[in-house]
Amino acid sequence: MDKPTLVIMAAGMGSRYGGLKQIDPVSEEGEIILEFSLYDALRSGFKRVVFVIRREMEKDFRELIEGGAGKHLDAEYVSQELSDLPEGYKVPAGRVKPWGTCHAALSCRRLIGGPFALINADDFYGAEAFRLMHDFLTNAKDDGIVGSYGMIGYRLENTLTENGHVARGVCELGENGFLSSITERKKIMRREGGIMYSEDGETWTETPDDSTVSMNFWGFTPGMMRRLEEKFPIFLDKALAEDPLKAEYLLPTEADALLKEKKAVIRVLKTKDKWYGVTYKEDQPTVKEAVRSLKSRGLYPARLWE
Repeated sequence: MDKPTLVIMAAGMGSRYGGLKQIDPVSEEGEIILEFSLYDALRSGFKRVVFVIRREMEKDFRELIEGGAGKHLDAEYVSQELSDLPEGYKVPAGRVKPWGTCHAALSCRRLIGGPFALINADDFYGAEAFRLMHDFLTNAKDDGIVGSYGMIGYRLENTLTENGHVARGVCELGENGFLSSITERKKIMRREGGIMYSEDGETWTETPDDSTVSMNFWGFTPGMMRRLEEKFPIFLDKALAEDPLKAEYLLPTEADALLKEKKAVIRVLKTKDKWYGVTYKEDQPTVKEAVRSLKSRGLYPARLWE
């Protein structure tokens, strides 16, 4: 089997943040969050990376990567285009939002022939997550009927920001650490002394601090691309009828559907690492302080690529 490829989804609009947060520095040395993921991926065994980006970001992205991580990794770039749709479909008038994380994965389907992991560009996942995923993908096998996949699972309390709500895939686990279901919660935050979620922004329900959640760090065997491609028209038929401007083809939703159809088994690879991310501009100081602390403890070198 081919060695695992890391796919990095970096085409998000960053609407709540108000800019291209993917390329904002988080260290005194000018490094961005993505570079820490690349450093962790490299030392975990990943050698090839595919960046899913917006076309207008390509020049800046190439310059940043080729000046650092690109010296050590085989890097390729693909643009996530709204118009990359199955035959017979077209972009609805007024649509500017990307089609979601499943579509981001499909954007690099012509470059992926073996097992692959997917992450967000603007999340700090921690070194353990990359070790767990690389080990999983190195040994994962797919019988062509039931997919054998992996997902990094975080404690909910380790994935929140103090500056607003976040979206998380909340997981139910079955026997032996396998995922039994995953529910996408769009609004989760600390509130009234606990962690709560809301579906409508008005009614709030408490959820346990130690709930296992997905941070969009997935590992798939090659058959997942075929499954996503087959299901894309089904998603589009519903989306274009109900919410043509904002509906998203999301990995947690499709993973849950595959579980219900008994077409996949998904091992949850739990990590105790704390997630860091810049969901809002106000998150920047917290992330910068975390990076300073990690470097001072010797977990990362003073400069990543020297």
